[in-house]
Amino acid sequence: MDHAEVAKLAERCGSYGTVVRFLAYTGLCWGELAALKAGRVDLVRRRVLVAESVTEVNGELVWGSPKTHERRSVPLPRFLADELEPIVCARPDDALVFMAPRGGVLRVRNFRRAVFDPAVRDVGPQGFHPHELRHTAASLAIASGADVKIVQQMLGHKTATMTLDLYGHLFPDRLNDIADRMDLAVRAPIVPHE
Repeated sequence: MDHAEVAKLAERCGSYGTVVRFLAYTGLCWGELAALKAGRVDLVRRRVLVAESVTEVNGELVWGSPKTHERRSVPLPRFLADELEPIVCARPDDALVFMAPRGGVLRVRNFRRAVFDPAVRDVGPQGFHPHELRHTAASLAIASGADVKIVQQMLGHKTATMTLDLYGHLFPDRLNDIADRMDLAVRAPIVPHE
């Protein structure tokens, strides 16, 4: 998805548009988003500390660490920090940022059925699911000029190799750029040193 498609999908998701934008611009997994507490959002530094995750297993919520079992700091675009400010500032540090309509953990199955899937049917792409917004975040970051180490950190991949294996095709082909720079270096006038 590109920026316009994310905006369209978020708009169609109504009051849960922030969830769509958050996933599309941070790359968090659903369980990380669902477990995010207000005290983990630093609006001044525009960072989110990913420290826990929650998963539904046979109808029960299981709390644990993120996928890699390591905390990570994820950048927030300014527009998203501004959007989150009234939510985060209105809640105590231990309160969830994103909640179900009646409070508590926002469960992916309920979100899909009630909000996301109808929006996707209206605006597409067909068969799109919330986890794919993680891939959207990676592609938008790469298109914005992020290098592989930044994308690795953002997504919480163990290695840059893993990130390259998944998203290497999205990085621009810079072979001619490198060749041109080397050419300029060789052709540069030699300045005598005194």
